[in-house]
Amino acid sequence: MNRYPLWKNLIIAITLLVGLLYTLPNFYGESPAIQISPLRITAEAGLPLLQKVEGTLKKHGLINEGTLVEGNSIKIRFADTDVQIKARDILQSELGTDYIVALNLIPNSPEWLNSLGGLPMYLGLDLRGGVHFLLQTDMDGALSKALDRYSSDIRSTLREQKISSAGLDRQDSQLIIKFRDELLRSKAEAELKKIYSDLDVRTQDTGRDFRLLVSIKPEAQTRMQSATIQQNISTLRNRVNELGVAEPVIQQAGTDRVIVQLPGVQDTAKAKDILGRTATLEIRMVDDENDIDAALRGQIPFGTELLTERDGGAILVKKQILLTGDRITDAQPGFDSDNQPAVHVTLDSNGARIFKQLTRNNVGKRMAILLVEKNRAEVVTAPVIREEIGGGRVQISGRMSSMEARDVALLLRAGALAAPMEIIEERTVGPSLGADNISRGFNSTLFGFLAVAIFIMLYYRAIGVISILALGANLLLLISLLSILQATLTLPGMAAIALTVGMAIDANVLINERIRDELRNGLTPQLAISAGYERAFGTIVDSNITTLIAGIALFAFGSGPVKGFAVVLCLGILTSVFTAVTVSRAMVNLIYGGHRKLEKISIGTVWKPKAVKR
Repeated sequence: MNRYPLWKNLIIAITLLVGLLYTLPNFYGESPAIQISPLRITAEAGLPLLQKVEGTLKKHGLINEGTLVEGNSIKIRFADTDVQIKARDILQSELGTDYIVALNLIPNSPEWLNSLGGLPMYLGLDLRGGVHFLLQTDMDGALSKALDRYSSDIRSTLREQKISSAGLDRQDSQLIIKFRDELLRSKAEAELKKIYSDLDVRTQDTGRDFRLLVSIKPEAQTRMQSATIQQNISTLRNRVNELGVAEPVIQQAGTDRVIVQLPGVQDTAKAKDILGRTATLEIRMVDDENDIDAALRGQIPFGTELLTERDGGAILVKKQILLTGDRITDAQPGFDSDNQPAVHVTLDSNGARIFKQLTRNNVGKRMAILLVEKNRAEVVTAPVIREEIGGGRVQISGRMSSMEARDVALLLRAGALAAPMEIIEERTVGPSLGADNISRGFNSTLFGFLAVAIFIMLYYRAIGVISILALGANLLLLISLLSILQATLTLPGMAAIALTVGMAIDANVLINERIRDELRNGLTPQLAISAGYERAFGTIVDSNITTLIAGIALFAFGSGPVKGFAVVLCLGILTSVFTAVTVSRAMVNLIYGGHRKLEKISIGTVWKPKAVKR
């Protein structure tokens, strides 16, 4: 008798029920929506804002299909993209610059499914549409900035230790510190080696002076590059969060590149603008001692840089960076005392201390606040320092519009990039192309499934029908697992699902053929079923383990779409073994297991060799 104990049948039934429950959200689809988030961190998107939004939509005759307050943002669902875009433009105009109004997509799953944690799979860029960027980090620029920081720190160290030098110059990728006697150089060398473990300090005698050559050690450069790319990824993630994008892909590609994929983003121009603008803030001193006219003729003094102010005027600024944007804790758009748009910046404790000391030591001099975008530095403002400024609050104002002040605040608040980045590749996948990819991927899986089902049912009859039901259970469990894990399904992932359909039926074919062999050998149907499943199990496990190892290797060494393919393949192998061995056996037991005198089973024609007559 082939029967499972009750507990085993219950486990199989519950597993299938849970699989069905978490697969359901994928059938409801998504609706175009608008996400409204307050620009200020301290502001809330609550009931007053929701009432204002609903009133605005009603006033303009725009019908929404539901609103949702989620976290600190409001989502409004619409019937189609035309109404969605029109509502976005109106709300952006009515709400002003205090809120970010972004286009988005939200699932149509019923509330009871959402409360159970049932969410649809995230669809990748190639299925949902969106934008893909490949950004390259300027590592030379990062190392150059690091050398500038070391230059400033070494000056401070020598000053604190009262070691006088004859000058500090920079030549390519090293710093040259000159001394008048060997004793001072030895003292400085010992001090620098003790404090700066990442620097390589060497001596050089020229006959005229005694020099220390300082450069960054190769291992420190490698560590610095790794830290730079990680900080840039973190900064980009903050900026993407400001856009309100769900499930973005931001990952390192190679040693100096970053891939950014924003599925579902329809406002691509805004995304490119925010990501592409690599704004960092720098505070330096203005050089008013040298002649600006001489600099305009090409005679730029050493240690200074000729830059442009917002009004187009030239200004000489010292290269030494006194404070950078990584000390910023908050930046908000607002207005200055003259009611002109401005950005109010708050510094952390170290930044506040540095800024206080900077203003105390330079009263009466001009300080330049620079906004560096795409390797181009622009002097936003260059005010005269009237008095010491404490408290860590800095106001940036100067010939900027309200929109520009808001964008600058957003960029500064999202964090400064450790090194400049440039978009070197951009691809846009439209929503219609994504829908076409989904349709093609779904059809390929469906037709593959139907072709396999027709063949198996014709060849194995009733047992073939059970195999196909097990194959359907395999698909159900695979999709539910992807939904529970909130994995991102891409086109290669859909290819892996189609492949899983073909591979999963192999296990059932092995079992069915083994049962036929046992019948051919003269065993009774009940014994043939039992022996068929038991003897095929080892072969099924062996063959799937080898494929699983290949899938794990793909996941470990692949990237992007290859990893997505590997994840779906590995999960598909696990579910196919479970359904082929356990679920199909449970159904066979249910149909044939209760018959004490089973005469035959419907498994197609069992060919038997003809007896040899003697």
